[in-house]
Amino acid sequence: MLRLPNIPNLNFPTFYEEFLPKPCMVKPNEGISIAPAPPLTLQQLCLSPKLSPVISTKEISKNIAHSATTSTDNIAMDRHCCSNSSSSSNTGRLSSMWREVQGSKNWENLVDPLDSLLRSEIIRYGEFVAACYDAFDLDPNSKRYLNCKYGKRRMLSEVGLGESGYQVTKYIYATPDIINVFPNNISIGSSCGKWIGYIAVSNDEETKRLGRRDVVVTFRGTVTIPEWIANLMSSLTPASLDPHNPRPQVKVEAGFLSLYTSNEDKKFGLGSCREQLLSEIGRVVNKYKGEDMSITLAGHSMGSALAILLAYDIAELGLNTHDDHTVPVTVFSFGGPRVGNSGFKERCEELGVKVLRITNVNDPITKLPGVFLNENFRVLGGKYEVPWSCSCYAHVGVEILLDFFKMHNPSCVHDLGTYLSLLKCPKRLHVQKEEDIDFINKAKEFVISGLNLQWKNAAMNMVNMVQSQRT
Repeated sequence: MLRLPNIPNLNFPTFYEEFLPKPCMVKPNEGISIAPAPPLTLQQLCLSPKLSPVISTKEISKNIAHSATTSTDNIAMDRHCCSNSSSSSNTGRLSSMWREVQGSKNWENLVDPLDSLLRSEIIRYGEFVAACYDAFDLDPNSKRYLNCKYGKRRMLSEVGLGESGYQVTKYIYATPDIINVFPNNISIGSSCGKWIGYIAVSNDEETKRLGRRDVVVTFRGTVTIPEWIANLMSSLTPASLDPHNPRPQVKVEAGFLSLYTSNEDKKFGLGSCREQLLSEIGRVVNKYKGEDMSITLAGHSMGSALAILLAYDIAELGLNTHDDHTVPVTVFSFGGPRVGNSGFKERCEELGVKVLRITNVNDPITKLPGVFLNENFRVLGGKYEVPWSCSCYAHVGVEILLDFFKMHNPSCVHDLGTYLSLLKCPKRLHVQKEEDIDFINKAKEFVISGLNLQWKNAAMNMVNMVQSQRT
């Protein structure tokens, strides 16, 4: 049992009402139809500021298991309305323009409108992420509880990706170092690493179709209690992943960094999540170093944060560089939160890390952390950098904004299955343009313009006062 004293009960509707648009903002006959709402999962509430005073691990796992089983159903939802006519035509295009799809030109002319080839690749990598949920064992009575249900050789086949052309080479385990965060009388479960994702490599036939050897790393979102507690650790801390140059100005969220670097798993012979990842990626890149290659990282929610951290780590350490040849590193992020500060964002851009963020305008997780201290409030009036700018969170990369929301099932706004279902149905796909949701920025500019006017008036008054005292 997890006991957190003197914390109010979690009110699910209230939590979402704080972030979601009012009912009048939902246009009739738009969006997607979905099944009745399942119980909210920790995956959807991983960054909620409210916790219930007594939470049963078994009860939570039972609810998650019920909700997780809907992922595949959501992905298959309304499949009859989805058009697959572009698949054959895109096959020939992919081998010739895979670098553009991986972000070599920052997805210029591919996002607005959303290119059919890019859309199909986003879906393909999203399904690799969905496989993490489908293969995750949430049965408390199972010997594989909180680990993968299947062995590496047959995992993709078991979740319906047997024809994907990829072979899993390694499973990844992780656990955050949060033992010292809570008093001794609070139980948070075992610190043993839990299965969080996998690494897979394209076979020769798929490599020919793709135009390069593709190394895929995927991460699921938050499920276990230690993981979502780690997500509440929203303070910024130096990443310090390069031992030769710590770069103290490059800061990331402490909880994500803890999950990525914690050595709690060493007692089980696994090493940290970071050590597992870098070791296997280094091995695979070295094995295929004579070929055209790409490193593609994909994740949902907390998993997208780990994907971005890994992408930065690979590029910072130069693991993607051999004989003056650089392997492109690309992240496909689904419903991901902010990971680091503006220094982290700028360093990722310097290193050539490409991030494509697929977000729902109504998804509260994509607004966190840094609801107030973020990239939108770092500079006043486009001229004056605020003193606390180094403590402002900032998103990395290019954003594709979707717009979906259902009043009878608010949890769908963060559900990976819903993201993929919408992307699979072009007729129902609504890619939101920046100007459509620029209310906050316009409000900010209005306030700033008012402040600028007040500052100018105050400055003129000061000058007039000084001049009057001189005469």
